[in-house]
Amino acid sequence: MNSTTRFAPSPTGRLHIGNVRTAVLNWLFARRHGGDFILRLDDTDTERSREEYAQAIIEDLEWLGLVPARIERQSARLALYEEAAEQLKREGLLYDCYETEQELALKRKAQAMAGHPPVYDRAALNLSEDEKRALRAEGRQPHWRFRLPDEVVRFHDAVRGEVRVDLRSLSDPVLIRADGSFLYTLPSVVDDIDFGITHVIRGDDHLTNTAVQIALCQALGGEPPVFAHHALLRAADGGPLSKRLGSLGVADLRERGLEPETIVSYCATIGSALPVEPFTDMDALAQRVALERLSSAPARFNEDELHALNARLLHALPCERALPRLRQQGIELDCAEWEVVRANIEHLADAAHWEAVLHADIPAPSTDSLSAEDRAFLQQAAELLPAEPWDDATWKAWTGALKQQTGRKGKALFLPLRLALTGRAHGPEMSRLLPLLGRERTLIRLHAAATG
Repeated sequence: MNSTTRFAPSPTGRLHIGNVRTAVLNWLFARRHGGDFILRLDDTDTERSREEYAQAIIEDLEWLGLVPARIERQSARLALYEEAAEQLKREGLLYDCYETEQELALKRKAQAMAGHPPVYDRAALNLSEDEKRALRAEGRQPHWRFRLPDEVVRFHDAVRGEVRVDLRSLSDPVLIRADGSFLYTLPSVVDDIDFGITHVIRGDDHLTNTAVQIALCQALGGEPPVFAHHALLRAADGGPLSKRLGSLGVADLRERGLEPETIVSYCATIGSALPVEPFTDMDALAQRVALERLSSAPARFNEDELHALNARLLHALPCERALPRLRQQGIELDCAEWEVVRANIEHLADAAHWEAVLHADIPAPSTDSLSAEDRAFLQQAAELLPAEPWDDATWKAWTGALKQQTGRKGKALFLPLRLALTGRAHGPEMSRLLPLLGRERTLIRLHAAATG
């Protein structure tokens, strides 16, 4: 099945974890089905849209690996929207209205007081041409509403199943403002038809718009796409995430050391039947993710879980993919070293410490870390240090000899050695680390710690 999906952000700010999830689901769906993923920048709001935000969105998607087949800008397609509007006007489906915001608010208030839903009464359809001319002479400019058909729209949502909406319970939507600018609905539907969009995958905050968009699509002679409305992310405490997005932008998450595959994996698997796990193979991830596996219940975002996922991803990241990223951060490790240290880092920047352990002089442990007895023990350790060549069995042989001579065992045996050689109480397996350090560096550090 060929498919074409789209991600349609407004360039009024940076991408955040909430809308990245929508982009991820669209990109993976298109990848799974051999289709195209289109980036559509909804930039018709000239007051709020900024070119720097458009470029930031493009760059963020590229860093995440979500590269679109093409990029479209609604601001370059205004003539197409005008043409569609004229078609609807000719067919009597787009009609001009002259009520002010205050007048509409009074109508809604009166309806509420009478116990009626706040549905537009279509009073503008009863205006004569003379009445319209008189209103325009007063300086009123019309806004334009789409006349909804008096019917029930039924559609199958790929996440939520069968949905039924009675259009008679809705107000005719405004498609064009009084200043002539377009609202979201008409350009979006025109683009979906023109681009051949087969699947619209988006947050469930758009669910109420869908029946209207289906009706408009049919009025314009198009075939409605398949819709899939995923639940929005919520904060860890269940509260709305939208108010807390300031620190959850892609740029912020990248600054905190998260890998792009971590963010993509998290967005793809959270709130689904799949376990939240890291993927470095995007084709494998695409094959696992399916719309029917998404839950209609809100998913809770947990940043701690995201960082834990990043650690799991790095622990499995192969050398050929890790080393170029390390070099970008000025960290030089070879494959043998990466294999030893990767299980002890949460973010790539953490590897800088282990680079220092393997290649540079590191500070001796503080006097608080080692007792006088520990220092004497380290002197004995230096004296019993085996000759090279070393391998993975050297650590066991060395500590075995130390245990026999000193009577130390367990933490008392191993911790002073680890502190002296790495500066930390925890880290890679010493049996694998010791051969990488080499005898000369090991001896220097033992003497430094013993006399420090």
